[in-house]
Amino acid sequence: MPKTAPDERYHTEAEAKIETFKYAKPADTGRPKQLTFLARTGLLSVAVQTVKDGGENNLHYHTNGDQCYFVLKGRVRFHGPNGKLYGEFGPHEGIVIPAGSRYWFEKVGDEDLEVLQSFGRDTTMPDMARINIEPHKQWMNDSKELQVYENK
Repeated sequence: MPKTAPDERYHTEAEAKIETFKYAKPADTGRPKQLTFLARTGLLSVAVQTVKDGGENNLHYHTNGDQCYFVLKGRVRFHGPNGKLYGEFGPHEGIVIPAGSRYWFEKVGDEDLEVLQSFGRDTTMPDMARINIEPHKQWMNDSKELQVYENK
């Protein structure tokens, strides 16, 4: 059976939620990694990660959403399990990480890394979960959501 076209109310309600945003690099907090959210909906989160020396993360995966990373400034190297290199990326390059893919990344070079991160949520799955495979880094100690481990 064909779907009927949405009525005007459907469009008006959706259009009332349109947001605009602007990014400016955040002030230095002393942490090696910061996340600046630009926009969020029930299906999509968009943020800029600013990564300084020591801000690399550990091998982990996300259970309910695909991610896209796009380099704005600096260079990044993405790794998988068992020493696999997914690639090294500079400005205007990026990578898509499907849900369940194990990965970690590190800043490359002296310049701070600024990477645009988009996270598309699968609403048929439970709330987003970031699952660690390797021990979390010291800088992650102040966030309980970054300390969830796979049940083995």
